[in-house]
Amino acid sequence: METKTFLTHLQDRFQHIKITAQTEFSSLEAAALNFKPQAGSWSILECLEHLNRYSRFYLPAFAKAISHAPASASAQVVRYSWFGKKSLEMVNPESAKKHKTIARMNPQNSQLTKAVLDEFLQHQDTLLQLLKESTSVDLNRKVVPVEFFQLLKLRLGEALEFVVLHEQRHLQQALRVKESAGQPLSLVV
Repeated sequence: METKTFLTHLQDRFQHIKITAQTEFSSLEAAALNFKPQAGSWSILECLEHLNRYSRFYLPAFAKAISHAPASASAQVVRYSWFGKKSLEMVNPESAKKHKTIARMNPQNSQLTKAVLDEFLQHQDTLLQLLKESTSVDLNRKVVPVEFFQLLKLRLGEALEFVVLHEQRHLQQALRVKESAGQPLSLVV
């Protein structure tokens, strides 16, 4: 896929994530946002806090990569490394396979407030801005360190897609929690 098409696709997905989170969670009370279907599962806010923890790492890494990346033509095709493909498979929201998160990214049993949702929505705005800034840079450069093992690097394009898939996966999880709490889901198109 060409860079411009790729970035437009990601922008649409981040925008949808933001709208869905606003529509589905903004009107909920703290009890509903902290509801857990089972003792070992995450609440809506824990799902979003998990994503916030990743964003706190990846957003500065993206900003640095974009500011230091060489210019590139928008007609360039986005390529994937073997490691990038495996990373994307792991977080793909269509995959039913569960993965344990590393301890520092696990928000389970945290005391969380609606500020978590506000931070999540701010991260979406920042991600959308970073996507706009990345339209003229080489997305195929391996410049973004992997959070759990920073010696490994993802290409900028793969890392951006990794974040969107990861967010979609946990947004779906949060929506399932909302539904199990007896809260109706809004129809977001």
